[in-house]
Amino acid sequence: MSQFFQIHPENPQKRLIAQAAQIIRSGGVVALPTDSAYALVCQLDDKAAVEKLRRVRGIDDKHHLTMLCRDLSEIAQYARVDNVQYRLLKATMPGPYTVILEATREVPRRLSHPSRKTIGLRVPENLITLALLEELGEPLIGTTLQLPGDEHMLSDPDEVRERLEKQIDLVIDGGAGTLEPTTIIDLTGSEPELVRQGRGDPAAFGL
Repeated sequence: MSQFFQIHPENPQKRLIAQAAQIIRSGGVVALPTDSAYALVCQLDDKAAVEKLRRVRGIDDKHHLTMLCRDLSEIAQYARVDNVQYRLLKATMPGPYTVILEATREVPRRLSHPSRKTIGLRVPENLITLALLEELGEPLIGTTLQLPGDEHMLSDPDEVRERLEKQIDLVIDGGAGTLEPTTIIDLTGSEPELVRQGRGDPAAFGL
């Protein structure tokens, strides 16, 4: 049975954030709110936890996972960012965007896209998730919470608990999310390319 924490969306309780971080460090898979839909996350370099996350989500190792970072300096540790890309990121993050960039060697090889050596990254605009990232001191790896066979992603923490309490280790109730995913922008080419339209306005990237 998973644990269930109700965490205040504007003033996250430090005690619960610390407990959530410990669950993640111990190999746990966690459902948490973001600035779009809820997400499933786990520790970056925990192979068993990543495999469990993929199993729950019903995706194989070809499906891209996203790195959730605290800030732009953390993104720059895991991806190569030039001056033009940095200005775009500074203008849009934190926010409901995922950007695809060239991965550095800091990224575990199994997490970057094998044929292109790229990685999806974001800085979520959600105080609970940001507090958890700060407590951990490193990025989380995750994916939008949409279960096999569902048309929509999950954004109601009670429904997440009802459907996943026997499969994951913690559900964080931070209030209702949206039914929209992030907007995905590929920044690896000469011009930004829209991969998926979501909650974020692609006009911020000139698209």
